[in-house]
Amino acid sequence: MPTSTTCGQADSRVNLLLFSGADKSSVNEIRVTDRRLQHLIEIHKARVGDTVRVGEIGGQIGAGEILSMDDQAVVLAVNLTAAPPEKLPIVLVLALPRPKMLRRILRTVAEFGVPELHLINSYRVEKSYWQSPVLQEDTVRDYLIQGLEQSRDTILPTVHRHSRFKPFVEDIFPQMVAGKAALLAHPGDHPPAPHTINHPGLLVIGPEGGFIPYEVEKFQAAGCDTVSLGPRILRVENAISSLLGRLS
Repeated sequence: MPTSTTCGQADSRVNLLLFSGADKSSVNEIRVTDRRLQHLIEIHKARVGDTVRVGEIGGQIGAGEILSMDDQAVVLAVNLTAAPPEKLPIVLVLALPRPKMLRRILRTVAEFGVPELHLINSYRVEKSYWQSPVLQEDTVRDYLIQGLEQSRDTILPTVHRHSRFKPFVEDIFPQMVAGKAALLAHPGDHPPAPHTINHPGLLVIGPEGGFIPYEVEKFQAAGCDTVSLGPRILRVENAISSLLGRLS
């Protein structure tokens, strides 16, 4: 299982025990030995015979009956019967935030069901952010899994990194926009962000303070409609939650 304790423990009750093929001891049994075991013991107060909600990463959701349990491992018989919830029809493009905020944002992205996240560079993104350990693949995966556990989902969002703004906005972004309603959330006197979206969409959110004019013009030239959340300037993480909540 790719989750680990190196990125910090989840604060709240896990709503879905996620497992991977590496946890399978047989076709319908899994063996768990890491932080998920500690969560079952310390938070759920689980015992042999109890049933918990489980899900296979990339697969279905169902129930797991605890067959045996001690301080070393728990063995569960699993029965997967349901598909995970549908993803939002929204691709998120986000100027790379500071590492502490990125941790929370990765969880949020997974919780809301965003299928695809593109982290991009911007004039106001500090170069040091791109060297942060939070961007390591295993660490990103850990935080996404914590979001999936919270929202009872099993499908990991795909995360792409673009450390150069101009090649991204000129060569990659126009292909991403094709066939989608593209929105650029930016402070200023712009039309309000829509409350729903019923077709494939793309949402662009800038760094603290917003994109510089040159960057805004590039996104607009590529097909983005500029929208606003109102006169207040929100933290990036709050803007993400507000916009995704409106659009979903």
